[in-house]
Amino acid sequence: MDTVQARSTLTGHDDAPVVSYVQQLLEQAVALKASDLHFEPYENQYRVRMRIDGELREMASPHMALKDRLASRIKVMSRLDIAEKRLPQDGRMKLQLASGRELDLRVSTLPTLFGEKLVIRVLDSLQVQLDLPQLGYEPEDLRRLLAAIRAPHGLVLVTGPTGSGKTQSLYACLNLLNTPEVNIATVEDPCEIQLAGINQVNVQDKPGLSFAVALRAFLRQDPDIVMVGEVRDLETANIAIQAAQTGHLVLSTLHTNDAPATLVRLRNMGTAPYNIAASVSLITAQRLVRCLCPHCKRACTLSAEIWLKAGWPQSQIPADSMPVYEAVGCPKCHKGFTGRTGIFQVMPVSVQMQQLVLQEAGIQELERQARSEGVSTLRMAGLRKVLQGVTSLDEVLAATRENT
Repeated sequence: MDTVQARSTLTGHDDAPVVSYVQQLLEQAVALKASDLHFEPYENQYRVRMRIDGELREMASPHMALKDRLASRIKVMSRLDIAEKRLPQDGRMKLQLASGRELDLRVSTLPTLFGEKLVIRVLDSLQVQLDLPQLGYEPEDLRRLLAAIRAPHGLVLVTGPTGSGKTQSLYACLNLLNTPEVNIATVEDPCEIQLAGINQVNVQDKPGLSFAVALRAFLRQDPDIVMVGEVRDLETANIAIQAAQTGHLVLSTLHTNDAPATLVRLRNMGTAPYNIAASVSLITAQRLVRCLCPHCKRACTLSAEIWLKAGWPQSQIPADSMPVYEAVGCPKCHKGFTGRTGIFQVMPVSVQMQQLVLQEAGIQELERQARSEGVSTLRMAGLRKVLQGVTSLDEVLAATRENT
C-alpha cells in the first residue's frame, strides 16, 4: 500500500505554515482511510500516528517546537478554548477536501506530562459499508438478523468493544429499512453517519438532551423505528424496552463481551427480567479482524493440535491437507493485511432463552442454551473466516477469547 509519508522537516523557525501542515495530515488521513489521528507530545519527541485498519501507525515526527502551535491550530479549527490547557476538551470541526466534499471530525484534547495530546476522529460516511451482506455475516446469521429487523417490533442489540463496528452494523440495518413508508429516528453521541430520510439527533449534555430525553421525545413523534446510540443506564434501557413493547422496532448497542452476557448485563443494570424476556428479540456480538492481502497471502497448514488449542471441536478438525493462509506483506498492503471484516455471534432470544432470563439464569446456562440452538461463538465465527482464507489465525486469536 502506497502511503504519503509526512515526516516533516518543519522546525520552530520554518516558514511553512502550520495551517497547511495540519491540512496535509488531515487529507492524508482521509486518503489512507484512517479512523483516528493522534498528536502526541513526549519529553524528547512529538509524533503523529494514524489508526488504519484498526492498527496505529506512526506517520510523522514534527519538531518539538511545533507542539503548542499544532495544538492551538487544531483547537481553533474545532472552536475550543486555546487558553485552557489544564482540562480535557471535546469539539468538532469540518474538513474541506480539494474535491469540495466536507467531512465531520471529532476532536478530543487531554493534558499530559509534556503537553496536550489531541485525537481527531474522522467521520467519513463515504468509507462506511452499508450493505449488510458485505459486512461479513455468515448466511444463517444474516437470515436471523434480517428476520429480527423486519419484525414490526422488538429490541435488537449490537454489542462489542469500542471500535468493533457496532454503529456501522446498525446503520446498515437502517439503510435497508429506510423507505418512505416508515418514520425512523436516531439519537447518538455523536451522529457518525448521515442518511437521507432519517431524523438524526445529537446528544447535548449542556442543555440536557440525553439519550433518555431524546428517546422519550421520539415516542411522541409517531416513530416506526428508533435507533439509540448506546444503552448507558437504567433509564435509557427501560424507555427502549417500553418502546419495543408498544409496537416499535428499537436498535441499540451495549458494551459486553458476547451475546449471552448482554442479557445478564441488562439484568445487572436493574432491568426487570420479565421486561428483558418480553422485549429483546435478538443480540449480535461482533469484532473486526484484518483481511489478508489477496496479492501476497501464503498458503499454509495447521496441525490438529493447533486447531484444538484455538478452540475448534475435535470431531470437526479440518484435514491436515486443508490450506489456510498467513500474512506475508507486499507493496500493496501493510504487513500482509488490507481492510477489515466482521466476525459475528448472532443470537435470537428464543422461548427457551426467555424462560432462562425469567429464572435469572447465570451466564453459563445462557451460553449452553445458545450453543444448543446453533449459535456460534465469536471464536468459532473467526475460525471459519480462517478456513475461508479471509484472515489469519493470529488475527482471530488476538480479537477473541476462547469461550466467546
